[in-house]
Amino acid sequence: MKKKTSTSLLLGVLAASLVATPCYGSATQKKISAAQNTQQENQKQLDNTQGRISSLESKKNDLEGYLKELNQQLSELGENLQEIQTQSEEKQTELEKLEKELVKAQEKEDEQYESMKLRIQYMYENSDNSYMMLLLEADSFTDFLSQAENMTEMTKYDRKMLEEYKKTTEEIKEKENSIKKEQKKLENLKQESLEKQDEVAVVVKSTRGQIETYESQISAEQSSAKALLGKIEQQKNNIDHLIKLQKDEEAAQILAQQKEEASGPSQDNSGVVQQPVQPSAPEAEDNSQNSQPEEAPAPQEQPENNQSESQNNSNGNYLGRFTLTGYCNCEKCGGHESGLTASGTTPVPGRTVAMGGVPFGTKLLINGNVYTVEDRGVPYGHVDIFFNSHEEALQFGRGTADVYQVN
Repeated sequence: MKKKTSTSLLLGVLAASLVATPCYGSATQKKISAAQNTQQENQKQLDNTQGRISSLESKKNDLEGYLKELNQQLSELGENLQEIQTQSEEKQTELEKLEKELVKAQEKEDEQYESMKLRIQYMYENSDNSYMMLLLEADSFTDFLSQAENMTEMTKYDRKMLEEYKKTTEEIKEKENSIKKEQKKLENLKQESLEKQDEVAVVVKSTRGQIETYESQISAEQSSAKALLGKIEQQKNNIDHLIKLQKDEEAAQILAQQKEEASGPSQDNSGVVQQPVQPSAPEAEDNSQNSQPEEAPAPQEQPENNQSESQNNSNGNYLGRFTLTGYCNCEKCGGHESGLTASGTTPVPGRTVAMGGVPFGTKLLINGNVYTVEDRGVPYGHVDIFFNSHEEALQFGRGTADVYQVN
């Protein structure tokens, strides 16, 4: 019967210790899982964003290659226009030269025509007397024939020269017409090249606009990627912090269990200490004592427990006698670069302390002062008090004190 009773008491003690132990790990693990899920979602968004950036950059590179080809076409069209312009100027120079030659040829033709016309007119008007005058003035009949032949040759010469001038004039006109036709062709080519140049210029402008649009989209996506990288890094730090917090809570839980196990027999609701049952004697001895009534153990007073209960009521929940040290935000004390605590608050002397194993915001009563747990860095059972300077932290030194939780 004693064995059964003692076993029940031990099971009750274990159950009470398990119930009294705070389940920090479960809550923290949920936070870790949630943070990891958020980090994975952000990583997925980052991968998608980087994929879009790659696609946009590929399209942009294709357009830049196309733009290079268009610029090459513009350059070639410009060279063609320059060549056409040069040819057109040369033809214009030839045309001006031919026009001058034509004017001169026409002038000679007119002069020759006027001379021949005068001679013909003279011969016509004096046709009756011309041969008679030649005959009378001639020294001989041979001289007469010679002068008559000269008049005939002169007439032939006039006709020949007139025909040559006419031919020259016609040739100049033909050349002039030919040059004008070539000029017309050059003008058409020039117009076609200008139109083609305008078309290519429009495509170049449109392509540049598309490239600028892609560049703007790439810039926006890169900004999004940078923001996501910042979030992922922040979440990584948060997860690392939560994992450290989980380890601190597990260590605090183990420490609390060890204290519970080391505190000895537990007290029931009536204040009577349950004494552990002594191992039973041999069965013969048990049988001989079965007829004797058992005496109930007398209740034993425990002044320390009563005093602890009194302190819990007046000062809060007594956590134990903890180690006290001081710290500041300097590099030697491992301060944060941002100047903030692990909970994100600004540390204040006389308020801020660091300790693991309890949630942020826990109020601790230490030597008559109330502090708030806002930082990490030390395990449960060790309270690090914030000071403004390293000298003050060193001056505080190291000590111990009773610590109460007041919230």
